[in-house]
Amino acid sequence: MTLFADLHHRDTPLLLPNAWDHASAAALAAQGFEAVGTTSLGVAAAAGLPDGAGVTRDATLSLALALGSGPFLLSVDAEGGFGDDPDEVAEVACELAAAGAAGINLEDGLGSVSRHAAKIAAVKAAVPGLFVNARTDTYWLGDGDESDTYRRLDAYQQAGADGVFVPGLVDEKRIVTLVKSLDVPLNILYSPSGPTVTRLGDLGVRRVSLGSLLYRRALGAALETAADIRAGRRPRGTAAAYDEVEALSQPSEVSSW
Repeated sequence: MTLFADLHHRDTPLLLPNAWDHASAAALAAQGFEAVGTTSLGVAAAAGLPDGAGVTRDATLSLALALGSGPFLLSVDAEGGFGDDPDEVAEVACELAAAGAAGINLEDGLGSVSRHAAKIAAVKAAVPGLFVNARTDTYWLGDGDESDTYRRLDAYQQAGADGVFVPGLVDEKRIVTLVKSLDVPLNILYSPSGPTVTRLGDLGVRRVSLGSLLYRRALGAALETAADIRAGRRPRGTAAAYDEVEALSQPSEVSSW
């Protein structure tokens, strides 16, 4: 078992914050997070591209190259693998692993179960040590059908997925039922209106992702600051000092930020 995989089998769930650039990832690592993920929305928005459309392969690989040598374990949100051909998805996974990624997220977008399972199998065959977190969008894009959710997740774990991800699922009873039906760790997307990380751990969840939340809150804080200044008010909240942000580009100083 790899160190990243081991983080999914501890008494408390892995809280995985998601970064969108080098500075955000380095700052999170400096706060003691052992692992950092990327957010496809943040990567896409920063490049002026749509999320989930399979058009951010280059931006995603570029970010992985920038973060792969950082003092943290890196998990990359690769949308649906940037292609329908399992072999092409495996090539992307190989590039991400070569860049230093310890894990990858692959989402099904409610598409073909067999095709997504084939992608997972191809990735595991090409890069056995890469942690594959297989995501189903039955709650994110669909109506939350429990039988369809289990059918998809079972196919993905049978194909070799190391963990499964169900964003949008917040109902505690359904989470417990799903945990009991799985042979691999369950990943849930944190929701401010849903269970706390501690509570999710009690329910059996082994990984809690923040997704695009940090990026969206950072953008919200930027807009609030600009609005405050325009209105003649002092900006609310906190801001890192220039030197602190500058230090994030110096590997030897990241841990002291």
